[in-house]
Amino acid sequence: MTPGSDAQDYFAGLYQSSNDPWLLRERWYERRKRALTLATLPDEHYRRAYEPGCANGELTAELAPRCDTLLAADLNPAAVELARQRVVHLQHVRVEQRVMPDDWPDGEFDLIVVSEVAYYLNERQLAGLIARLTVSLAKGGTLIACHWRRPIAGWPHSGDHVHGELRAKLALPLLSQYQDDDMVLDAWSSNGASVHQREAR
Repeated sequence: MTPGSDAQDYFAGLYQSSNDPWLLRERWYERRKRALTLATLPDEHYRRAYEPGCANGELTAELAPRCDTLLAADLNPAAVELARQRVVHLQHVRVEQRVMPDDWPDGEFDLIVVSEVAYYLNERQLAGLIARLTVSLAKGGTLIACHWRRPIAGWPHSGDHVHGELRAKLALPLLSQYQDDDMVLDAWSSNGASVHQREAR
């Protein structure tokens, strides 16, 4: 999410009116999207994971059983507090307030999940995100990106544009992809083995 005051005001307004402004808990679209995202992960378990733009923590809670440690982050302080409440029972999950891509955590992650957030970035920030992803994904790790494909009024990019940039500029093999009229979901990894091949090793 962008560090500018416009983005901060936009998200602050959303969370002032609702603790679930995108109806992440209620809508079948959202629940199905999370199920598809989890099913796309080629490994059953990950050591260290990062989820920027975690909103109120619904995906965070579902990613948590697949990770030894999980760091989730969001620009908005209300979203951070809601996400913390959502995963308060999970000692291996941390939720922090961070601005993407500038306030990026140190170290490498073997899973990074960028869901419904990168189209809020301008071109400079999107390029910065791709650079961060390139250096912070551990060897053999998995990067997942999932975004809404329809227009979003007032914001610079569509999900298709974001994924086009990711596909063109990430120096990683595209492991799998799915899209329908509403969403696009891609997975990258330097480990090109299939799920069956990973399990057989």
